Amino acid sequence: MPFHRLYTAVTLALRNLTLHKLRVLLTVLGLIFGVSSVIAMLAIAEGASLEAQRQIAALGATNVIVQSKKPSNEVNPSKQQNNDSYVFKYGVTYADFERITQTLPTVVGATPLREYRKSVRRLTEEIEARIVGVNPDFLKLTSQSVESGRFLTDADVVYSSNVCVLGAETAEKLFPYGDPVGKTVRVGEEHYFNVVGVTSYKAPSAGTGSSLAAQDFNKDVYIPLTTDRARFGEIIENQKQGNFSAERIELSQITVTVDSMENVKRTASALESMLKQFHPKTDYAITVPLELLEKAEATKRIFNLVLGSIAGISLLVGGIGIMNIMLATVSERTREIGIRRAIGARRRDIVQQFLIETTVMSSAGGLIGVALGLAVPPVVSSLSGIPAVIRPWSPILAFLIAVVIGIVFGVYPARRAAMLDPVEALRTE
Repeated sequence: MPFHRLYTAVTLALRNLTLHKLRVLLTVLGLIFGVSSVIAMLAIAEGASLEAQRQIAALGATNVIVQSKKPSNEVNPSKQQNNDSYVFKYGVTYADFERITQTLPTVVGATPLREYRKSVRRLTEEIEARIVGVNPDFLKLTSQSVESGRFLTDADVVYSSNVCVLGAETAEKLFPYGDPVGKTVRVGEEHYFNVVGVTSYKAPSAGTGSSLAAQDFNKDVYIPLTTDRARFGEIIENQKQGNFSAERIELSQITVTVDSMENVKRTASALESMLKQFHPKTDYAITVPLELLEKAEATKRIFNLVLGSIAGISLLVGGIGIMNIMLATVSERTREIGIRRAIGARRRDIVQQFLIETTVMSSAGGLIGVALGLAVPPVVSSLSGIPAVIRPWSPILAFLIAVVIGIVFGVYPARRAAMLDPVEALRTE
């Protein structure tokens, strides 16, 4: 179609549509909400998925995490004082750590840690914090940084120094008005530690997988692993309502670094086989972040498909609305169609005119829907805290789908208008 004819047809279509503004607006509401829903849902789904993948990727795609886990429905007391007093022994050990680093050829590094909760006090300020015995490479492993002072060093580990590094929130609560570096805090009832550093704030992570719980590094206190073993031993004591119990845990977690992503799953299987030989009871859990990442990506695809299907229903309803209004328009304009045919218009011209009208209508609805869809995700993100990521292709795709739906659902009314008998159409009042 030549440009001047197309321009004339579009101008005529706009004139016809503006004669019934409210009816046209109500007709394209389905497309407006459908397009905006597609963009908003994909943006929120993409943001949530990327956040989950970021947290999993932070664990390391070439890492395998082995955690101590209390056996379910198992007592296994190694020491019994009375019916209500036990010392439970379970979890991974220093011997496991040595075997992992010395016998598996694909392992290029391993980082042990031990964690438990104790009171930490500074003058009149006291909090319940997570004490974490670690080695110096723990900072890099968890992608943290030091805000002031320094982190633990190899010398601290070798000499079992009484030094500690505070998490951001722990430092703020214990030292609300001063710099903690160089000051002393009391951990537990009798051990004093010199503060050598404070970590930067790090957003808490959600629970990942079946064995990794949510973590908030800002509330931690880090001490050398050798100091932890020398000062606090391996027994964690608990006393509730007069009952005393204790747990003997050598290590809470071992993070194993594999030489390549291709060897991660094979190394995890070898770890499982090795630990089974020395742990008759399942008192450990193995988590492979690479597998979690693959599952998160698969879940994202399914989530997008479901959300896209829901939004597609709105677009389908919008298309049915367009077909309905165009059929009514054909009935209203029967005489006009007869006159156009009588003065030489071909059936193809009638089809083109009605298809241009539906295209203009669906394009207008698509543009309004795109504007609404781009405005909604930032609002939802600010109110709910859920991240929203709008991909450049999503508004383009949603708009094109709206236009295609308008054209597809406009074909039948256009053909019906073109097939009218000119003589019969002229007789219509």
